[in-house]
Parts: sequence; C-alpha cells; structure tokens
Amino acid sequence: MPATYPSSLWLTRLLASCSLALLTACGGGDGASPGTTPPETPGKPGSGGGPPLPTAWVAGVFAPSYLYANLCAAPRTGIDTYTGNPFPDKSGSTLDENNWLRSWSNESYLWYSEIVDNNPALHATLDYFELLKTTALTPSGIPKDQFHFSYPSDVWNALSTGDAAPGYGMQWAWLQNTPPRELIVAYVEPGSPAAGIARGTRLLEINGIDLVNENSLEGINALNAALFPSITGLNTEFTIQDAGASVQRTITLQSVDVTSVPVQNVKTFPGPNGSTVGYMQFNNHFLTAERQLVNAVNKMGTEGATELIVDLRYNGGGYLDIASQLAYMIAGRMNTQGKVFERSVFNDKIEANGSVGTPLLFHSTGFGASIPNDEQLPSLNLRRVYVLTGPDTCSASESIINGLRGIDIDVVQIGDTTCGKPYGFFAAANCGSTYFSIQFKSENAKGFGDYSDGMPPTCAAPDDFEHALGDPREARMAAALTYMATGACPASAARARGSLARTAPLLRKPEGLSNRILLKR
Repeated sequence: MPATYPSSLWLTRLLASCSLALLTACGGGDGASPGTTPPETPGKPGSGGGPPLPTAWVAGVFAPSYLYANLCAAPRTGIDTYTGNPFPDKSGSTLDENNWLRSWSNESYLWYSEIVDNNPALHATLDYFELLKTTALTPSGIPKDQFHFSYPSDVWNALSTGDAAPGYGMQWAWLQNTPPRELIVAYVEPGSPAAGIARGTRLLEINGIDLVNENSLEGINALNAALFPSITGLNTEFTIQDAGASVQRTITLQSVDVTSVPVQNVKTFPGPNGSTVGYMQFNNHFLTAERQLVNAVNKMGTEGATELIVDLRYNGGGYLDIASQLAYMIAGRMNTQGKVFERSVFNDKIEANGSVGTPLLFHSTGFGASIPNDEQLPSLNLRRVYVLTGPDTCSASESIINGLRGIDIDVVQIGDTTCGKPYGFFAAANCGSTYFSIQFKSENAKGFGDYSDGMPPTCAAPDDFEHALGDPREARMAAALTYMATGACPASAARARGSLARTAPLLRKPEGLSNRILLKR
C-alpha cells in the first residue's frame, strides 16, 4: 500500500476503503505487493526530454502528466524518511499540481471520458481533485464512484503500513448520525487506552459536550478534535454508558500512538455436527496482516479446525495480495493451484497500450511484507467458508468472497450487504499528497465483478452490539452456526431480509481530511 514515489508512475495496487470519520462511505482499491510493476501509463516518457509545458488550458486537450510531475506550489526539501531518498519536488505552482491531476486522471481513470473538463486554474488543488471523477449513478441510484480520496503522503504511509497514530484505540459505529445521535464502540485495539471498554458501549458526552444533541459548529469542531486527536498526551473525558447498563460513568483517556492489530480474537471451539470451528476477526489488509494471518491459520489448523468463520464486518480492505494469500490459506493448494484469484480491467487507453500485466493468482507464499518471499503459507484446505459481512466490508474483503466463488469455493455470507467496491487503484503521490482515483475494475476467474451495489448476504443478520465479537450468541455468529448445523438460514434471518436496519459506515479517524465534518447538524 505505500505510495512512495511522485509523478504519473503507477504505484502499489490497492483495494481499500478510506478511513474516514464521515457519514458516507469512501474507499480505495485492491493492493498488490510493494514491488508490483503497474501497467504503463499512456503518455509516460521514455528516454530523452519532453515537449514544453502548455501555457493555457484548452478543454479536451491534455499534455502528458509527467510534464507536471513534482512541480509543487510548496516544494519539500530534505530526505523523505519513508523512502530514504531526497524529496523529488521542484518549484512550481498550484496550477502545475492541478494540471498533473487533470492529465493523470485523463490517462488512468477508469471512466476518464465521464469527467467534466474544468479549468484547472480556477480551483484549489484538493477541490479540483474532487471534480476529477464521474457523476454517473449505479442502477440503484447511488454514485458510481464513491471511492475518490486523497491523504497527505506522510499520513497515508503511516496508515498503510500499520504504523502508530495518535488515538485512544476505540473504533466507533453510528446507529443514528443526526440528533439525537447514537454512537457506540464497535471494537477496541488490544493494548490501547480503551482496552477493557466493551463493544456496544455508548458515548454520550466528550469533555462535557453533549454528543447526542450538540448542533453548533463550535461544538461539532470540539467533538471532532477530541474524538480524533492529532497529538499524543491529550487527556479527554468521556461520559459513557456500558452495554446493558442503566447508569452512566465518566472516564478519562490519554491519547497515545495506537497501532492497529489487523487480526484479532483467533480461536477454535466445538461446532455443530462434530465439527471444530475456527474463528478470527480480520479488520484490515495492512502489511502487518501477512504474518498475523499466517499465525492465525497455523493456530486453527493445529487445533483441528474443520469449519471456518472469518469476521470481515469491519474490514475496509487494503492490499489485494493479502486477500489472495488469505483466500489461498482458506482453500489450499489443490483448490487454487494455477488458478486466477482476480483479473483487472483498465480503461481502453491502457488496455490498448498492452501493458496491463497478468492476472493475479492465488498466492501460496509470502510476498515480503512481514514474511519472506519464499515462505510457504499454511492452509486449511476447505471447500466452504463462512464470512460475516456488513456495509464496512469493502474492496479487498469483497475480493476474498468473489475470488473464492470464482473457483467454486462455497462462501456463505452472513450479515448485511457489503459496501460494493469491485474497483481498485494505484496510489499516486505528488507534492506531498497521495491520490486515489479508480483505475480498474476487478473480476474473478469466472469474469464476474458486477457488485457495485454490494454483495447481498446468504443470511441476513443484524450487527449485534450486545455480545462480543466471536461470541457464539452474537447474532451473525449464531446465524453462521445455525447454517452450519442445518444448511439453511435461521428463521429470524429470513424474516430480516429486506428490512434489515443498516448502520452507517464505521467511524474512523479522518486523517488529513479536516475539510470534512464528523457530525451531521
């Protein structure tokens, strides 16, 4: 996932929804390993110099993006600690940065012909980037492109590699995002200040400000600043109500650098019909997940797991290579050898350029993220897997489902419809910002990738905040175990289909997105 080099060079392939404290979904794409060679960008230079920079905007006329690469309004100096190399920035202007975005989008955006060509001289850079996408809708009437975003490069590099960021360790979910609001704890990071706070705990006040009803801009800004601290050492007072409790209590937490743990709560237990059920909570496809997934599969295999439940309900995606590895570890060599996990379909310019590369196969070894390249992955050799999903299940997580179904592995989906992102991109950095713009559509071995409105569940079940994740009594777990026992959805799930109440997207830290607000007024 790192976006380490500027210019129009294609970078690491991603399938990730962006981590926002927004009330609407946003996301990214699938991710290949850091060494992946992306397809060639049309207009990319070979040897020798290029033409002079155009002097004026002409609608529909585009210079190659490489001409504007690294020409920055505020060029950085010194060494990039992420790459170890000097920053490549040169003195330029906001117009140069906008022209780079305009040409890069015209070269690589999947639906480049649907972008309205606005004058780049009339907009601030981040505002201009927001215009460089299609305005078309899906068949259900939602925007076709919900996954268009940017980060400061240093923030993205830290997030994508799982580095620590200031926070308390709580991941939130909205049940009601307008007054009277209802914000609850979805899960907490192990070892964080929030460790010991239970799933389902309701947040009522922050530093004496009423989160449920506060509606002033000043109050909302204060809530944002407290929920998502930018520094460590910040003491914040939370008034909370524990799940199932009738009284409130007040706690004070201090912000620290919190590192996300992608794989949590790994266990096995006796299941229906004499089975041994493996369970793991898988929260993101960051680089650190590679070793953690191997350890989890080794543990469940050693303990004799014959059935598997993978909890993807809060997994917004990340590296596609990680998704391919997990799919292999589920299905095993006999089911996956030589088979396509996912193919990428690019725009007609790139397809005509003949440099789209080969399909991604199921990875049976490490790719060097946190285990060696040649280390053989373990596997459970299953023909069936149960996945717990919801509206935060996005991108690379959906690729696990789609990729396994493409080779006829029975994927039983329990919970709610996924986010609907069969698209991906290569993170591209320029002048200190990393941009994510849809560049390809993903398909499985059968050529299927039409789930822009999400993947509906086999059995619908609510997100049950009254029980811990992995508890057999939790609604989605219980539905999976019932299906495992009977081969059919529980009656309660059948009644819920079509009327299932969905939570808003998981509330995460809005890194670098200070122009967005947390709460609806």
